[in-house]
Amino acid sequence: MKLSDFDFELPEDLIATRPARPRTSARLLVASPERIEDARVSEIGRWLRPGDRLVLNDTRVIPARLSGTRRRPLPDGGVAEARIEVTLLEPGADGLWHALIRPARKLKAGERIDFAGGLQAELRESFGEGQAALRFSAEGEAFDRALEEAGQMPLPPYIAARRKADEADREDYQTVFARTPGAVAAPTASLHFDDALLAELGGAGVAMSHVTLHVGAGTFLPVKVDDISEHRMHSERGEVTDRAAAEIAETRAAGGRIIPVGTTALRLIETAAAGGGIRPWQGATDIFITPGFRFRAADALMTNFHLPKSTLMMLVSALMGMNRVRQIYDHAIYERYRFFSYGDSSLLFPRGMG
Repeated sequence: MKLSDFDFELPEDLIATRPARPRTSARLLVASPERIEDARVSEIGRWLRPGDRLVLNDTRVIPARLSGTRRRPLPDGGVAEARIEVTLLEPGADGLWHALIRPARKLKAGERIDFAGGLQAELRESFGEGQAALRFSAEGEAFDRALEEAGQMPLPPYIAARRKADEADREDYQTVFARTPGAVAAPTASLHFDDALLAELGGAGVAMSHVTLHVGAGTFLPVKVDDISEHRMHSERGEVTDRAAAEIAETRAAGGRIIPVGTTALRLIETAAAGGGIRPWQGATDIFITPGFRFRAADALMTNFHLPKSTLMMLVSALMGMNRVRQIYDHAIYERYRFFSYGDSSLLFPRGMG
């Protein structure tokens, strides 16, 4: 399969830069191999039944975008200062943070970067292409508090190119059930739920399980090879707990459907089910789901509309079939659904809506 197989033309004005308000008022395209229906997220219960289980990613997005001042000692004893932008990517086991730095020219180990609220970082190592390892002046809860004060939400590149993050994004770009800090991008399909809708679904007999996949900035990286089998997938950290694995297995045994909310939840439970039945799992996954993949855990998927030629387009094509996904996206564009992270959503049933 070629990268061009997953391309399509998207009108610029369909790229959402703000979410629907309230969250549940976002549009919902519901599709099976035979039908496409237009609805709202608030109506999702029409296609769910008692005994189904939603799988929710409870990762919490950290305010990973920082603006600071780089301080570099000069030979004459002075200090040169320059503005610098830092985007945190992921923490390392050694306490260092892997980060993207702009501009990155002539960065040297030992240089200091000062941020708001007294937070500081020391450059420990540079990896090229603007990536580096940083040691911050605070750790644990003190670091979390400092980051909340100094950082901004790391909006996706296609939104950041149009506007800056603001206070509204601190709530808009976070799910209502976020609880485990570590993501630098939101599990965006989950942004459409509020507490009232979750309670309504629970009251109707729809069960829910929480898993954690810390979405990384790699989710926005373009595929640069024409033959997609040569693409190297980025890695992300996650966990399926004993409880979540048991709940999913019990639902499957009872004949209920497993419906991950978002591609991140799907990728995680498929990683945990790679050996057959789903099991507790923890670690880093680089699972790359393309057409021909055998799904072992997911029966359906709720997901937003994705970038052309992205790995997420390949994932939904694996679930629904390439031709059907083209039809779904043609319909979404014709009906003017809003695309990408702050856009509308879809509910995809590969074997019928049931």
